[in-house]
Amino acid sequence: MSSPASRERLGLLLGFIGMAIFGGTLPATRIAVAEIDPIALTALRTAIAGLCSLALLLVLRRPLPPRALWLQLIIAMLCVAILFPLLMSMGMQRVDASHGGVVLGVLPIATALVAVAITHERPRPLFWIASVAGAALVIAFALRQGGGALVAGDLFLFASVAVAAIGYAFSGRLTSQMPGWEVISWILVIALPLSIPAAVLTMPADITHIALKPWLGLLYVALFSQWIGFFAWNAGLAMGGIARVSQIQLLQPFVTFALAAFFNGETITLQILLFAAAVVVTVAISTRTRAKPAPSPPQRNREPPQLAAS
Repeated sequence: MSSPASRERLGLLLGFIGMAIFGGTLPATRIAVAEIDPIALTALRTAIAGLCSLALLLVLRRPLPPRALWLQLIIAMLCVAILFPLLMSMGMQRVDASHGGVVLGVLPIATALVAVAITHERPRPLFWIASVAGAALVIAFALRQGGGALVAGDLFLFASVAVAAIGYAFSGRLTSQMPGWEVISWILVIALPLSIPAAVLTMPADITHIALKPWLGLLYVALFSQWIGFFAWNAGLAMGGIARVSQIQLLQPFVTFALAAFFNGETITLQILLFAAAVVVTVAISTRTRAKPAPSPPQRNREPPQLAAS
C-alpha cells in the first residue's frame, strides 16, 4: 500500500471518528440537561475544556496567537464556546435529540453561507437553490413536528445554528494561520475568564443529588464534543483532503439518531429519517457546487477549515 493511500485512509478514519463524536453531542446534552441547568452546563463544559486546553498549550509551549488574530478568536469564542452550547442546551430541554439532529443537519449550509459572505465568493446558482431548499426543509420539519407552529425548542436550535455557523466560519479562517487543534484550544482558553466564574456561580447547590448519567453527559460534551472531536476532525481533513473527508459529515444526523435511540430511548420515525435524508441531499449539493475562493499565498501551518458541528 502506497504511503499517500495510507495517509488518505487514516484521514478518512479520523474524519469518521470526529464525525461520530460530534454526532453524540445532542444525545449527551439531552441527558445532561435533565438535571443540570443549561447555563451551568455551558459554563462547566467550556471551563473543563478550557482548562484541558490551557494545560496542553503550556506543556507544548505554544506561543500566544498574533495580536491581529485576537478579534477573530474572540468572535469564534463567543459563538462556539458560549452561545452555541447554551442555545443548543436550551433547545435540548424542550425537544428530542433526534429532532435536533434534523435541525442541526443544515449547519454545514449555514456555515457555507457565512463563509461566502466573509470571503466574497460567488457560488453557482445551484448552491443558492440547495441552500434555500435545505432551510425550507428544516423549517417544514419543525412546523410539522410542532403541529403547525414553531416551538421554543426549535427557535433555540435555529439560533444555535446561526451562531455556530459564524463561529465555524471564523474558526475556518483561523486555520490558515495555525493548526486546527490550536485554534479550538485558544478559543477555549480565551473563554476561561468567563467560563470559570460562571461555572463557580452556577454550580448546582447539592451535586450529590445529581445522578451519574448527567455527569457523564457533561464530561462527554466538555471533553469530546467541545475539544477532542476537533482534533480528530481537523487531522482527518488535513490527511484525507477536505473534498473526501467532509462528505463523511453527511452521516452525522444518522449517528445522532442511532445514539438517541440507544441512550435516550427515543423513537426514530420514518418521517424523521425522510426529512434528514432530504436535508443531507441539499447539504451534499451545496457542498459540491460552492465555488472555491481565489487562491491565496501559501502560509505556514495551513489546515483546512473546521466544518463540523460540536
